[in-house]
Amino acid sequence: MAAEVELFDDLDAVERDAGAALTREARPWMFDRLDWFRLVHQFTPPVGELVALRARNGEASAWLFLAKDGASALAFSNWYCLRFGPVVHGDNGDAAVTELVRGLRRGRISRLFLSPLGEDDPLPAALKRLGWATRLEQTSVNWRISTKGMSFEDYWAARPSKLRNTARRRAKSAALELRVLHQFEAAAWADYESVYNASWKPAEGSPELMRKFAEQEGAAGTLRLGLAYLDGKAVAAQLWTVENKVATIHKLAYREDAKQHSPGTVLSVEMFRRAIDLDRVETIDFGFGDHGYKADWMDRSAPLYSLTAYDLMSFSGLVGIVKSVTSKLVRRTRSD
Repeated sequence: MAAEVELFDDLDAVERDAGAALTREARPWMFDRLDWFRLVHQFTPPVGELVALRARNGEASAWLFLAKDGASALAFSNWYCLRFGPVVHGDNGDAAVTELVRGLRRGRISRLFLSPLGEDDPLPAALKRLGWATRLEQTSVNWRISTKGMSFEDYWAARPSKLRNTARRRAKSAALELRVLHQFEAAAWADYESVYNASWKPAEGSPELMRKFAEQEGAAGTLRLGLAYLDGKAVAAQLWTVENKVATIHKLAYREDAKQHSPGTVLSVEMFRRAIDLDRVETIDFGFGDHGYKADWMDRSAPLYSLTAYDLMSFSGLVGIVKSVTSKLVRRTRSD
């Protein structure tokens, strides 16, 4: 069967073409779903025009969602996305991803800048096969732990003694009230936002997107919104989702003025306990960021990359790589 490639500039058209292939039921990873790209489009659209490429090769299909600006394209994504890449459906996905690269030329795209990609992403190899110059640079890491077959007690016994002792002391001394919600509640979300706004975290990039995401996941039953209260005031908050035996930690924060009570640590213990003993998850994903505290809760990390690629078969791609190399030489000369 001959390969087929289509380009779309409208997510409704993508939905008509994909059918059920990009739905929650078909895509275990939330950032591969059309619902996610709709949130990006509504609240944090990247600079440029939407170009959604779809390739079919036999039984396999693959999609790549981009924001095109001239001959350059970025990931049609945002800072909330924990991993980006081609969305592959069916067997022999590598062949379909290769056809996506051919579709880039049809779309007059000759420069790509994508992030964050996992180490097993098939796109860089496909680009190389078809004459693109690629550069992968590690920009972060993804922390996670396998909890398959574990009880929380098994998991907790393997954590550093300093963490366990801190959690035990603070749980006794602070007398925190802990709540974990599976459905969205406006009052609880207001408490979450109050904690985030009083924390060390930078201003939320898109509060509207996060609220809509929480509402969406609450309706699906995957939301786990954790809150810790001290004397009736919310002092720590965490946003998790639990789905397909995977718990994903999206957001966590605590009030700076309650730091001495370690409310984030105490709340984390309860969130992990529920995920392992009640939801029976087999993996906990701590998202990206090489923060030292994550190593206490997780047991392995994997690199995340940014991909820069230039099509050497096109004039604009050649110009782009020459400019990139020249810019690097100038920076190196100035630093010597």
